[in-house]
Amino acid sequence: MTTVEDQELTLHSDNYSLLTDLYQLTMVACYVGEGMEQRTASFELFVRHLPGGFGYLIAMGLAQALDYLEKLQFGSNQIEMLRSTGIFSGAPDRFWSLLAETRFTGDVWAVPEGTAIFASEPILRVEAPLWQAQVIETYLLNTINYQTLIATRAARLRDVAGSDATLFEFGTRRAFSPQASLWAARAALAAGLNATSNVLAALKLGRKPVGTMAHSLVMALAATEGSETEAFAAFHRYFPGAPLLIDTYDTIAAASQLANQVQTGKMHLAGVRIDSGDLASLSKQVRQLLPGVPIFASGDLDEYKIVELQAAGACIDGYGLGTQLVTGSPVNGVYKLVEIDGIPVMKEATGKTTYPGRKQIFRCYQQGEVYQDWLGLINEAPIDSQPLMKLVMKQGQRVDPPEPLEAIARRTAHSVSSLPPTTRQIHQPTPLPVVRSPQLNALIEETQQKVKE
Repeated sequence: MTTVEDQELTLHSDNYSLLTDLYQLTMVACYVGEGMEQRTASFELFVRHLPGGFGYLIAMGLAQALDYLEKLQFGSNQIEMLRSTGIFSGAPDRFWSLLAETRFTGDVWAVPEGTAIFASEPILRVEAPLWQAQVIETYLLNTINYQTLIATRAARLRDVAGSDATLFEFGTRRAFSPQASLWAARAALAAGLNATSNVLAALKLGRKPVGTMAHSLVMALAATEGSETEAFAAFHRYFPGAPLLIDTYDTIAAASQLANQVQTGKMHLAGVRIDSGDLASLSKQVRQLLPGVPIFASGDLDEYKIVELQAAGACIDGYGLGTQLVTGSPVNGVYKLVEIDGIPVMKEATGKTTYPGRKQIFRCYQQGEVYQDWLGLINEAPIDSQPLMKLVMKQGQRVDPPEPLEAIARRTAHSVSSLPPTTRQIHQPTPLPVVRSPQLNALIEETQQKVKE
């Protein structure tokens, strides 16, 4: 095996197939050896438990998951790299020819992005030849788990901040990788945030990036040009439409100087940002000095701090959201086999039990508000309920073109607004009840009995 290191470690679609855990490939080799790689399998991706303090999740990441499935292949370079490890020396020859022929040919059912979901409900189901459904597990979990986390945080932020607040995603420097920063920006926008500071993400998504300045610019220009006021004037000269960061030295003194500039007609101020200090108190004082000028706040803010600021009467029109948005308790989604060749299967390990059979989520509404979800089998059709999972990929081809972010954001807003207040609250929320259907319960008992026998 070669020992030359690739220091760049950049992901390209050519290498999608290798971005997986080793055991996915060793299991495929085993399936091939046992002659069962083409058996039809169904896997479902779901969370066993919601992250602490969350009353719901917002499903996200499907678009990137489908893009991955469309482009999945093992080229000659990827196969040679695998051979060079020596790990697969005992694998049957058919294993290598199977990889060389790789194209995803299965079906995918999923809840649309922007849909609120709960524990034990499948976000996505893959129905495909066993080896294909197995090898894609790692990548699907990676994109859906992370984007679902970010979308949920963004939806909660939008919910508490209100529809009129301006919310910017500022999390690139805190995201878990450059790739994650792009996914975080996309998920945040799809869940209702207004814009991102990530230039690459914004341009790829057809948006205009946003931002102000850093304290370093104020310090550098103030030191060389004489004052903070001169620093503001210099920046405003080149970017008259950008908000100014006013808390480098003395927030109130800076606001007073800017108020004089505005009143004398020397500057048209598009906004100011405060990044530190007592945001509630400072924003009130700045509002008095700069009436009508939008005030933005940033600095490790989350939904809990926004609620505190609102309760304190803060005069804040928008928020820059970074660290707390793109990090936090993970969404611990899992991907489990539920059926093989039409035979329902389940896992019974303590604390990790799964439900057998291909399932559908049936959402029940009362006067426009969700009051209950049914988790049933795909052949059920409960009255007065809405099935959530839709066919999104048929025989390896997308059923519909990718949705624009605006449409997903509207779905997110509607999905959250339809939840009960107790589920939406950020302190000790109560997740929606998910009731197993009688047919599903009967299948669970039947499958358990077969295992015992």
